Amino acid sequence: MPLHVKRLCLVFKIYKGVRMKRMFPKLTASLAVCSMLASASFAADVIKIGVQAPITGQYANEGQSIDNGVRLIVEQQNAKGGVLGKKIEVVTCDDQGAAQQAAICAKKLVNEGVKAVIGSYTSGATEAAQTTYFRAGVLQTSDGTSDSLIVHKYWTFFRNSFPNSAEAEYTAKYFVDGKQYKKIVVLSDYSSYSTDLADATVKALKAKNANIIYEGKIKSGTQNFTATLTKIKSMNPDVIYFSGYYTDGGLLRAQQMQLGIKADFVGGDSNDNPDYMKLAGDSAKGTLLINVPTPGILPYDIAKTFLVDYKAKFNMAPASIWSLMNVDGLRAILHVMEQSKSDDTKVIAEGLHALKDFPGITGPVTFREDGERIGGGYMTYEVQADKSYKIVYQ
Repeated sequence: MPLHVKRLCLVFKIYKGVRMKRMFPKLTASLAVCSMLASASFAADVIKIGVQAPITGQYANEGQSIDNGVRLIVEQQNAKGGVLGKKIEVVTCDDQGAAQQAAICAKKLVNEGVKAVIGSYTSGATEAAQTTYFRAGVLQTSDGTSDSLIVHKYWTFFRNSFPNSAEAEYTAKYFVDGKQYKKIVVLSDYSSYSTDLADATVKALKAKNANIIYEGKIKSGTQNFTATLTKIKSMNPDVIYFSGYYTDGGLLRAQQMQLGIKADFVGGDSNDNPDYMKLAGDSAKGTLLINVPTPGILPYDIAKTFLVDYKAKFNMAPASIWSLMNVDGLRAILHVMEQSKSDDTKVIAEGLHALKDFPGITGPVTFREDGERIGGGYMTYEVQADKSYKIVYQ
């Protein structure tokens, strides 16, 4: 705030009072203006970063891990003086992983004046907020993997994970060339992520002339899947592939084993979560999970340092690779801000589109012109009796 305005506001405050308000109504209005100017002055010294994630609900451990990771990076950056000489402030909105709540979060975060939003975890929640951020010129990075997320080619959107189509190609190669499954079952739920991944996987399998004996859907959150599994048991499959989330995948695996279905159980990337192990119990042993490298085996020094810092701060490890990918989205934005010496979102977006092999926690970060992250390599992990992972295909 300019010095002369500060002095004027000080005079107004000295003479502020009930009697003065009655005598000088214009003075009261001036006080309000001073308050607004002060707020604007404070806001100008802060860069706000939004987090849109499921802080509560069935995916809460993923959402909380994303929020924790963002806040850790911001704390470390602020300790170094912030960015562009300004402190960073985190504003979190709980979208519960649901599209309707995500739309509400998008409006809230835009009104808060955030420059960028990290999230969300689910593709459905990410997509529900996309247009609002685009219209407001607010950057959005997400780990959402549905291929539909880049259809609009919004200049504001950047995917810091990899698309379902890439995972589907890997899965088909593993099933046909690696395991040589003869009878394949594909299960999904009704979410945009799960449906998109299942459709992409079926397409990739058919391109390799694989024998898919059953394609079905479950209703997420049902908890009892015995009817579907009983039908599948009569088909004597070699493998049950599930493209949904860990909250259902763990129960599916446990109930599969209870029914004595001897098929392999292969979970798509969103089954890679500690809560999958809790829900599946002893049945988790032998599960095959497909994902990019998990946090514990990332070979990068920056990843090892971040994991140590995260555990020291929160007394636990990140929930999964997804929170680290979201953190990389934030780190890339802060890097471009510093390099461009600008917090203008158009300038930052141009810098992100030109980013090449930025050293990320999850590996080199390079974005295509449509916001898609380039690269990524998948692995298949077999869950051991002690819930550790053994790499069996890559």
